[in-house]
Amino acid sequence: MIVAVGSKNPVKIEGARSAFGTVWPDRDWEVKGVEVSSGVPDQPMSDAESIRGAGNRAKRSREALDADFGVGIEGGLNKIGKHWFTCGWAVVVDREGNEGSGSSIRMVVPEKMMKLIREGKELGEVCDLIFDGVNTKQHQGHFGLMTNNAITRPQAYRDGVISALANFVHPHLRD
Repeated sequence: MIVAVGSKNPVKIEGARSAFGTVWPDRDWEVKGVEVSSGVPDQPMSDAESIRGAGNRAKRSREALDADFGVGIEGGLNKIGKHWFTCGWAVVVDREGNEGSGSSIRMVVPEKMMKLIREGKELGEVCDLIFDGVNTKQHQGHFGLMTNNAITRPQAYRDGVISALANFVHPHLRD
């Protein structure tokens, strides 16, 4: 079965590959990344924007590759109380239009980093600056950098995609 991931980012592709392999280990999955537009700003600033971007990526990638499933993963920020959190949202769609949504953990983004984001930088750029890295969003990302890789970005995205797959594991519970 073919799974299309709406990104060429290896972290997102690995997260989806690991999720499908964990939920259905006896099936053969061919997981392919494809560049598609999220239709939201490069740095989503709310859960609603992130979910919309993930949904757009899921639908567009499934269609682009005529895949059995499309997966969209969109990292974004959301303010809760006085803190900003980062979270990765995942949406999975199948050929029939069934959809599941889930998310990774949430982690506080320190104010020092938020200052740079408010100046127009994406979280990935800020991580590169603060941690003196290069393209960290395609490697350990904010989750890994902040936890010394105790929580990796692929692991967090895997959990988000697994959460989205719950709707396919138990289709009899769909609305």
